[in-house]
Amino acid sequence: MKELFDSITHSTTGDGGLPNGIYTRQDFFLWERQNLFGHGWFGAAFAADVPNPGDVKKVDVLDLSLILLRTESGEIKTFYNVCRHRGRQLVDEPCTGVKLLRCPYHAWTYRLDGQLQGTPHIGGTGVHHIDGFDKSQFGLYEVRNHIWMDVVFVNLSGAAEDFFNWIAPLEVHLARFWGDQGPGQMRPASDAVMEMQVASNWKLALENYLEAYHLPFVHPGLNSYSPLKDHYCIVSQDNFAGQGVNNYQPNLGTGAPMPTISTWTEELGNTAEYPALYPNVLIGIQRDHFFTMLLIPLDTNKTLERVELLFVGDSASDETYINTRQAILEGWRVVFQEDVAAVEGLQMGRRIDVFDGGILTPVLDRSTRHFHRWFAQQANANV
Repeated sequence: MKELFDSITHSTTGDGGLPNGIYTRQDFFLWERQNLFGHGWFGAAFAADVPNPGDVKKVDVLDLSLILLRTESGEIKTFYNVCRHRGRQLVDEPCTGVKLLRCPYHAWTYRLDGQLQGTPHIGGTGVHHIDGFDKSQFGLYEVRNHIWMDVVFVNLSGAAEDFFNWIAPLEVHLARFWGDQGPGQMRPASDAVMEMQVASNWKLALENYLEAYHLPFVHPGLNSYSPLKDHYCIVSQDNFAGQGVNNYQPNLGTGAPMPTISTWTEELGNTAEYPALYPNVLIGIQRDHFFTMLLIPLDTNKTLERVELLFVGDSASDETYINTRQAILEGWRVVFQEDVAAVEGLQMGRRIDVFDGGILTPVLDRSTRHFHRWFAQQANANV
């Protein structure tokens, strides 16, 4: 793949885009799994996927399978979805009220903290224990995680930097919106979640999110209350970029207005921002709700988009606001579904060999250029 890495470096020194191969080649997808995602933090699931102790869910990402669960004490843990005996996948379907994880193949069992508990017939029929076999050495492979704004971030290698140091630049940027209260004031809404599978590489979905250039052409409805002329680019010195708008004024009908962030100043007014936290978490910030979108890479040309809306404080989940919550959800559903055809069209275009990565314009593509240069830095550091 040397020629592809050389092309990545060359393409980011001017105004060109990244080469086709990083969006279409299976060997590069596997490189990303091992290096780009494997070495750092990325979003894999939502904590709300397992709301109660004993809830267990299979999470497929990067052609790997993980287990997400909530222990009896309420702690969220992630493990590789594989039995230590013969490698059978442990969890096939979501389940609730679980006390032990039981392998469907030979019924070895694990506690929710990952420790191996039961080894039926390990020494022959009816012999469930053998001398010299130390169960404590054969627990599930745990994956390091951290919960932030209800996103379950994982680090597959276990060697990423401290999560708080990693997220700090974005939190500093967001402090003007949520003040000292931070993301803890936001509550995920169980009736405000959506999923879409997109026939595209995850990077094209992210690049589409980074820019507002396409709004008048792909999102005429959104452009009517969040016009392109009022947008600006977000370009950081760190691991995020995106876009914002100074005039976000959606019409949500006659529903009760949602609670708003108490630290939202008059100066912020109708501001909204949409940063992308690399590699795969998209964030939407409005005065009365946030959203997070996870771009889950399933394969080279297949991405699962999972969106969760978060509202301000416990009272936001009251029946009083159900119509407004649904109006907000449906508004974003329309926008995100409009993006599907655009992003899938980008993936098809990347199959055309004569396309050389395209051109990044100097103003409206600034955030995309930021991502491309960040990506090139990651490639050069891990080649």
